[in-house]
Parts: sequence; structure tokens; C-alpha cells
Amino acid sequence: MPNYWKTQGIPHKGWRLINVIDVREDGQSESDTNYECCMMCGNEKIRYVHIVSHDEVADEFCVGCNCAARMTDDYVNPERREAKLRNRANRRVSWSRKQWKYSKSDNLFLNYENHFLLIFKDKYSGKFKIRIDERISKKTYDDIDLAKIAVFKNIEHMKENDKW
Repeated sequence: MPNYWKTQGIPHKGWRLINVIDVREDGQSESDTNYECCMMCGNEKIRYVHIVSHDEVADEFCVGCNCAARMTDDYVNPERREAKLRNRANRRVSWSRKQWKYSKSDNLFLNYENHFLLIFKDKYSGKFKIRIDERISKKTYDDIDLAKIAVFKNIEHMKENDKW
């Protein structure tokens, strides 16, 4: 991978931070993660990819946090957005350790932050559905672990939108 910090014609400043993504999917192991390589410095094994753009460059660059900070001349937001993703990943790991209980009707349930969470088998499809308080999902999930991840994602979405 080339080091564009030493390449003429590639601007070093004036980039805009578009997004930051975690390339590790929920529940994915470290060994199964397809890490990125920083397009600016060539550093390998980047999990949190900062996507930046520049008016003079046709393509967006996928870079690490340090390069994003230098390129955007913003030493706060790239780190802040990456920290937000790291915190979410840590919450996800904690979530996977939660001890769900079985109801008398053999459904999984959990009381979490004053909310009732339920995973149950759909009688028509035989797949699993989720319920958060009184809201029942329309989606179905092939197994319980996928349903648990879906509950986590729904809670995260609700928290982000102040609906939790």
C-alpha cells in the first residue's frame, strides 16, 4: 500500500470527515474480521475506518483515526466518533453476557433498564421474533442469537433517537 503522505498531488489538508464505521460485525470474532488498510499511510489492520473526502480528489479515502485527524485538521471529532463506536462495541460484548430467563411458555425474557424484552417463536414461520415492551417486531430471525443481536440493535436505535 502506498504512503500518500509522501506522494505529490494528494492533498494533505482540507479533507472532510464523512463517516466512521466499525468493520467488525456484531458477534464477529477478531480472527473473522476483515480489517481495512489506511489509504493514506498504509497502516494495516484498521478496525474503525474513517471515511474522508476532498474536493480535489475523486474518490473517498478510508483511513485510520490519526490520518483522519491530520487530514481534516480536526483532532477532536475523529477520536470522538471512534470512541462512540468503541463504546458501542463494548456494550455489545456486555450484552452478549446477559443472562436471559425462560418463561413458563418457554420464551426467553429479560427485564432491562425498566423494559421488558422477549424472544419468542413465531407460530406461523417457526422463526424467532422479538418484543420490546409492547412493540413486537415484524422481522423474524433464524436463531435465538440473531434475535438477541436484533434486540440490542433496536435498543441502541431507540436510545439514539431518545425513544428509550
